[in-house]
Amino acid sequence: MTNTPDPSALLAGLDLRALAALSERVDLPALLGAASRLNDRQLGQLTRMLSGQQDDHRTLPAPDGDFLGQLGTLTPDERQTAADVRAFMETHVAPIMNEYWNRDEFPRQLIPELRRLDLLRRIWNEDGTRKPNATVLEGLITLEACRVDVSTAVFFGVHAGLAFASVALGGSDEQKAEWLPKMLDLEAIGAFGLTEPEGGSQVSQGMRTTCRRDGDRWILRGQKKWIGNSTFSDFTVIWARDVDGGEVRGFIVRAGTPGYSVEKIQGKTALRIVENGLITLDDCAVPDSDRLQNVQGWRTTAEVLKLTRAGVAWQGVGCAMGAYELALAYAQTREQFGKRIGEFQLIQNHLVHMLGNVTSMLALCLRLSHLADAGDMRDEHAALAKVVTAARCRETVALARETFGGNGILLEYGVAKHFADTEAIYSYEGTNEINTLVVGRAITGLSAFV
Repeated sequence: MTNTPDPSALLAGLDLRALAALSERVDLPALLGAASRLNDRQLGQLTRMLSGQQDDHRTLPAPDGDFLGQLGTLTPDERQTAADVRAFMETHVAPIMNEYWNRDEFPRQLIPELRRLDLLRRIWNEDGTRKPNATVLEGLITLEACRVDVSTAVFFGVHAGLAFASVALGGSDEQKAEWLPKMLDLEAIGAFGLTEPEGGSQVSQGMRTTCRRDGDRWILRGQKKWIGNSTFSDFTVIWARDVDGGEVRGFIVRAGTPGYSVEKIQGKTALRIVENGLITLDDCAVPDSDRLQNVQGWRTTAEVLKLTRAGVAWQGVGCAMGAYELALAYAQTREQFGKRIGEFQLIQNHLVHMLGNVTSMLALCLRLSHLADAGDMRDEHAALAKVVTAARCRETVALARETFGGNGILLEYGVAKHFADTEAIYSYEGTNEINTLVVGRAITGLSAFV
């Protein structure tokens, strides 16, 4: 005689999910007859099991932050660029990023691998002009990099955006011929020296770094702070105020120039893989041939910043999307109280809130990039995108970290790095307060700046 389990004995104190594997050996009428011994949670599980809803073998949706398929509306070349960067990040960056986060160091062995992608030539022409869809492509590169690691996107953005644009917009034909080909090939790495220890947002009016003409050379004095790539760059574009007239000038300062020194900034809690430097210019002599010949005062600096500000807004999208996808994957697998946490209403609320943020941020940045490529983007457009994406990214990443519970502060789960890097995104390329005032001035016609 076959021994049939006693349903009453099986049900007492037992999670019904464990009974799914025994369902073929259990007499279901008897099982239902024992329902009076179930609590509300067990009754709910039993109902789902009998209705076919509790199938542990079903395929769950793959985490995908592009819920509305917005990236599918792009051109084949744009989608291919996004796919190439995603593959690069997952293959070359994801396996090593935690190690280099702990080391507070940029993995320079990535540069030859990046060179093979030839990403800069997808954005820039050889003569320093931009491709028709350059801003969209920059955004996609930034998005896919930040899904995995914001620091990698910052390295690329400083070199391919700020430094390259400074030479392209401010350099003479001779300077562009010397530097742009090497920058396109990542054979010469650039940095961008604007921010100072005593001036971030106010540097346009309070720049303390000075330059003084001395025959066929210029003498630079002052400091620049938070300068990404500067600890290993081949040159840094230094912006300084001429003591003989107050005009802002730009200089290509080559690594190793006497009077030029870089101290790596230590103790960061965000963007630890980015090597930020404190640059000191102590009577640093730069030949006039390395002065950016076509710089038109602060106007050129502002054009460079305007050109790259859309990319910082995209950083917020990518960072938030990566955090959301990590949280969703975790919620689909992590079990507490006898079921996956993704089955709890509060967790689903977190996930939907995150997805709503990511979806709206993506739409905003795509529109902004199309405006920029059409030549119609204004300063206030970029400022609004930065305000919205930085704030929504901060909120999204916080919810993602919360979804992980205690595991959310461990580097191995990924979301902690996004959580920390978000604070840098929120602060640089114009704080949210400054960008808010830029938009406020545009919509009211009244300036609130002091």
